[in-house]
Order: sequence, then C-alpha cells, then structure tokens
Amino acid sequence: MDRRTQKRLEKRAEVIKALAHPARLLIIEALAEGERNVGELTDLVGRDMSTVSRHLAKLRGAGIVEDEKRGAEVVYTLLTPCVLQVFSCVEGVLGGKRTSVAVGRRSCRV
Repeated sequence: MDRRTQKRLEKRAEVIKALAHPARLLIIEALAEGERNVGELTDLVGRDMSTVSRHLAKLRGAGIVEDEKRGAEVVYTLLTPCVLQVFSCVEGVLGGKRTSVAVGRRSCRV
C-alpha cells in the first residue's frame, strides 16, 4: 500500500473512531436539529462538562463539528450532516432491512 492510500485510510479510521461512542452519536443527533452550546450538550449527555468537552474535541478533530465562540459561550454546529447517512445505514443493518444507498457510482446493499 502506498503512503497516500495509507494516509487516506488513516483519516477514514479517525472519522469512524470519532463516531464510535454513544455520547458522541447523541451529540451529533442533537446538532442535526440545530446549533447547541456546551451547557446544553452537557445537560443532554448527562456527564460533566470536561467529559463532554473531550467528546466535542474528538468530533471537532475529525471534522464532524465546528465551534464558534460567542461572548462567554461556545456554540457547536454539525459541519458534516452527511454522517447522518451513516446512521441510516447502521439502522438498516440493525433492522435487517435490505436497502440500497448510492455511494459514488456504486450502491451499498444493506
């Protein structure tokens, strides 16, 4: 495997790892409905602010969310709403449904 392919696969793995936690999935679902500040996300997740901040940092590092400082608060938005398609695919797997999702010129049969 060449270096470029290795780097691309490592980046994909980083995104998948960022999605691999229930609290982060909950955060993404909440942000799909609109922007939220850290306090709102902390209340939603039910963990302390430092734990939620670490989850947000993981999502931000993977390029899934972005933050904006507004005065004393930090507001998060979902930068890549296409990750919700991954959720749909996973739900199809869990439900045993056979669906097709277009991926470039190929389709994914679940």
